[in-house]
Amino acid sequence: MKKIVLFITILLVTASCISTRSTLKNVDDNAPDLVLGKNNTFIISLFSKDKKYGYDPDYPINIFFRNTRNEAENELRFLNALAGPNGEKITFKRLETCCPFPTKRSDMGAGFLNVYQLTWEGQKKPVTLYLNIYEKGILMVPMGLTLKKE
Repeated sequence: MKKIVLFITILLVTASCISTRSTLKNVDDNAPDLVLGKNNTFIISLFSKDKKYGYDPDYPINIFFRNTRNEAENELRFLNALAGPNGEKITFKRLETCCPFPTKRSDMGAGFLNVYQLTWEGQKKPVTLYLNIYEKGILMVPMGLTLKKE
């Protein structure tokens, strides 16, 4: 019953809040497909120089990987590749789903961003990242973070 109520609520919010134009600024349909490496994480070789990348809902981390049926798995593939600024082990939790936008890659015609909070030992303030499973883009490590050592 809760799932039905949640679905109806999301459908109503989607219908009332989505504009016909997407506000996402970093979608790139020509971006190369993402590649899996060891430990079932994405291989990431680029580091963002844009302070907004991943930290601003208009510049989410686009982790589209073949289809959106593996939402949690794709998010884990990205997040598990990351480390804190000095290689610290990060922990993360999903905070919410927000920020509806139009997309052709969803049965509903709308996509949502998933908001994650990242923490690590010695950190002063948790980091919030916006992840987008519906669109493609160049996958990079957000500023202030590093890659986990193999």
